[in-house]
Amino acid sequence: MQDIRTIIRLMLPLLLMSIAGSATSQNMVYDNNIRTLQVSKDSNPLLPAVIKLGSSSYLTFSWDEMSHDYHRYIYRLEHCTWDWQGSDEMFESEWLGGLNNLPVDNYHTSFNTTQIYTHYSLSIPNENTTVLLSGNYKLLIFEDGEEDKGPVLESRFQVYEDVAGINCEISSNTDIDCNNSHQQVTLAMRYGKLDVLDPNSQIHTVVTQNRRPTRTVSNIPANIRSNRGLEWTHREDLIFPAGNEYYKFEILDVHVSGMNVDNMRWYEPFYHATLWENIVEINYLSAEDQNGAFYPRTQNQTDNNTQSEYVIVHFALRSPKLNGDVYVNGQWSNGECDPACRMEYNQASRCYEAAIMLKQGFYNYQYILEDGSTRKTMGDFWQTENEYQTFVYFRDQGGRYDRLVGYACVKSRL
Repeated sequence: MQDIRTIIRLMLPLLLMSIAGSATSQNMVYDNNIRTLQVSKDSNPLLPAVIKLGSSSYLTFSWDEMSHDYHRYIYRLEHCTWDWQGSDEMFESEWLGGLNNLPVDNYHTSFNTTQIYTHYSLSIPNENTTVLLSGNYKLLIFEDGEEDKGPVLESRFQVYEDVAGINCEISSNTDIDCNNSHQQVTLAMRYGKLDVLDPNSQIHTVVTQNRRPTRTVSNIPANIRSNRGLEWTHREDLIFPAGNEYYKFEILDVHVSGMNVDNMRWYEPFYHATLWENIVEINYLSAEDQNGAFYPRTQNQTDNNTQSEYVIVHFALRSPKLNGDVYVNGQWSNGECDPACRMEYNQASRCYEAAIMLKQGFYNYQYILEDGSTRKTMGDFWQTENEYQTFVYFRDQGGRYDRLVGYACVKSRL
């Protein structure tokens, strides 16, 4: 490993960047002073940002602005088509209950931390704003008076109706290999009370693995059709690389090395956590993970939101130099190949290395190439437990928006 001060000097431009994602990821951050954008369902940050229409479930969106200066943020909801374009044929009053463009009034400054920040949070629905229709939604956050500059962050979520019956099964016996490096999805959809006249134009499907943009497929043609529904069997389009279990680490106390942390140090002006070095895997990692999730928290957990420190976390992957860039990835990186998470190859140590500022807590992470694959960094193994989400959208004949009429979330346990 390089000397810590050398790494800080080399990585400082990346440390100062906000973690931002691609246009297809669930969360995007456009302001360099904003970090740790997180969405929790019913106060559980491990659950997908999907709620049932008319249920008591809620989503909480939270983020940190890296100062103690008050920022008057305005939130705006937008209803979208199945492919995340604006539902321009709809009036806002048709899908929104209450008011839009309201201030975010729940905020608290950090307390007794070396890096100061202000924590903001917002729940949807709330007493002023709710949604009336199913489908895709964007939450956009603007600086008050600077809306013309665009949002400072964007978060996507879905609201579904339990109308179409969805059955999803995962198998490691795929149409290209058996108990090797892939997993295959088999789907069945029952129309229920839906009036489906032309499935090709009325129905859209999306299947995603571990909420990752590069592990998402859309509108795969069904190979079995009837007047009762559709089935997708033996579709090579629904074969996914199996990947490997995520690595994980935890920092509960900045003075003590936590789970999978080699050492903790203080180098002005940051705490630094050096993780145990990883190697390119040739075997399946038999360990429980949370498929890329993260959870900011401290040892005493008095107030995880405002008393957690920001720490420079040092990652190292021992590997020969590979073709293409290598990135550290997790749900916390808000994208597949975030520039702030790109690793540098150290010829002396023969390691890929990265230093990333993260909020104290529990994290899953993996190493990916620029195409999103893990084949050369962590391997692909049929035993891997993965999360698969299936979304089925439907547009009525003459309808003006895409309803999310079916949703399933299953985990492969092979």
